[in-house]
Amino acid sequence: MLDNGYFGGSDSLSRKTPRAQYASCACLLMAMIFVAGCTARKSPAPVDGAALFEKKCATCHRPDSGSKAPLPDGLRQMSRESILAALETGKMKWEGRWLSKVQRVAVADYLGSPALSAVVKMSGTCPANLDPPASAPVWNGWGVDAHNTRFQASAAAGLTIEQVKNLKLKWAFGFPGASATYGQPTSDAGKLFVGSEDGTVYALDAATGCVWWTFKASATVKTAVSIGNHGLALFFGDTNGNVYSLSAADGSVLWKAHPESHAAARITGSPLLFGSRLYVPISSGEEGAAVDPKYPCCTFRGSVVALDANSGKQIWKSYTIDRVAQPTRKGASGIQFYGPSGAAVWSSPTADVKRRVIYVATGNNYSDPPSQTSDAVIAMNMDTGKILWSRQFTPNDLWNIGCVAEQKDNCPASRGDDFDFGAPPMLRTARNGRAVLLLAQKSGAVYALDPDQKGKVLWERTLGHGGPLGGIQWGGASDEKDAYFPLSDWDDSDPQRGGGLFALELATGKQTWYAAPVKPACIGQFGCSAAQMAPPTVIPGVVFAGSLDGHLRAYDANDGSVIWDYDAVRNYQTVNGVPAQGGSFNGAGPTAVGGMLYVNAGYNNAIGGNVLLAFAPGEN
Repeated sequence: MLDNGYFGGSDSLSRKTPRAQYASCACLLMAMIFVAGCTARKSPAPVDGAALFEKKCATCHRPDSGSKAPLPDGLRQMSRESILAALETGKMKWEGRWLSKVQRVAVADYLGSPALSAVVKMSGTCPANLDPPASAPVWNGWGVDAHNTRFQASAAAGLTIEQVKNLKLKWAFGFPGASATYGQPTSDAGKLFVGSEDGTVYALDAATGCVWWTFKASATVKTAVSIGNHGLALFFGDTNGNVYSLSAADGSVLWKAHPESHAAARITGSPLLFGSRLYVPISSGEEGAAVDPKYPCCTFRGSVVALDANSGKQIWKSYTIDRVAQPTRKGASGIQFYGPSGAAVWSSPTADVKRRVIYVATGNNYSDPPSQTSDAVIAMNMDTGKILWSRQFTPNDLWNIGCVAEQKDNCPASRGDDFDFGAPPMLRTARNGRAVLLLAQKSGAVYALDPDQKGKVLWERTLGHGGPLGGIQWGGASDEKDAYFPLSDWDDSDPQRGGGLFALELATGKQTWYAAPVKPACIGQFGCSAAQMAPPTVIPGVVFAGSLDGHLRAYDANDGSVIWDYDAVRNYQTVNGVPAQGGSFNGAGPTAVGGMLYVNAGYNNAIGGNVLLAFAPGEN
């Protein structure tokens, strides 16, 4: 959930050349002195990108940092242009502001892969006479429904269990210059909408992968696209904290909003469109700025903002911490620190229409004092944003990147374990008729709450030991009987540790089945792991779940047996002519719609990749 590094520096001096001739001896003498001074001055020494990275960035980009930032080998899978763009205008601009232009270029030259280029001529434009079906099934937003169940019914999925067993790759689409894939594909009216690492949002033909149009956001688009206004408008956010509404027909901008003024604000969780309102979760990168002992940590607090879907105007805003950060202690060097802070909302909100409630899950606190709404679920009135109730699961989880830095001035005195929620709440009705609100945490615990009793715990299950990259990272899925959760518990020292998929009965939490992780075939390759971080997707009878080893598997929902397995780690010929490679499944899950399965492959803190894969049943 975090990509961090810290840099420092100043711009190089510019120089002027004196005029060649002067009207007086005095002027000539002055000019000679000036020229002598300039010629005696040495040219600035070349910047050592490797040394600069080691000094300013390596703290966050190492396996034990807990920062979730890509490791150096992962960064080397990126293009030079992508790294430079991230430092100057993208998701790392918060950290890159401390670098001079020369230093940013040096870091990009050191890390960037010469084999990749962000400037790639792309082919595959849709022909003018192509006419996609207007009545095609829909997958809308991150969780396919307002309850974030990630369950697609048979009619919309268009896939049976027998067809899943015979899925074949139909086409592949390459993202130019990328080493990671993020946003979950969404689909409506025969078109597929997906964001990318460089901020480009693509409208593709769902059947063939040809390009209808593209739009360039200001930074990486990690969110899924929501579709509204009878399929006419699209909504998404970027890591610069901007929210966009585009025309689904041609990608033109309908409106753009920036709902949070804090400089570190970003949008990583997918905005939820419900009715005429867009509910936007706000997270931040300030947790990473704390690596600098001179940074006055921390003042950001998470929030949810309700925007009018037609105009982008704010209707209400509700913070996850009820007070503005105030001065607390001072560091050894006299730097003033602030708190409370944090409780970012990393994931998509969940709507409860019956109770007129929006549920959000929050992250850890960045600094003292602790709040009662970090690592919690918060219920907000859908119409006003008023907080109705909250329930905290890990009190005193105070943590920032300063806790793993060499100089730990910004680390709270009593640091926590970084057990925040990266997964959204999931609302279901169990077979006994009781409403169940499910929460899955990086601690490895799953909780079932009663939404009618202010989040009273109905049952609790611990699936793993948890950790900054452990437990349940991005979420689960559910049908009318069970909930399904993949386990990460990633361990960089042993790629065979972690992983597994659990089926839990909604009503009781009893384990229905457990599918053990498969020993990775990619051992020895950077980023290879059995850990399963990506959110799963469910259709009747089938659970799709990916792994960091680059395998996407389909499990029988009745017993957990693997009925289909695809290894995405390979090179692809793409429909748009962009060189592409598959990699780990991590931040985004599969989309099942209209008889096809779509999924992004590649992640830059694991096995990198830049491909969108489309599967359809093959012939027997």
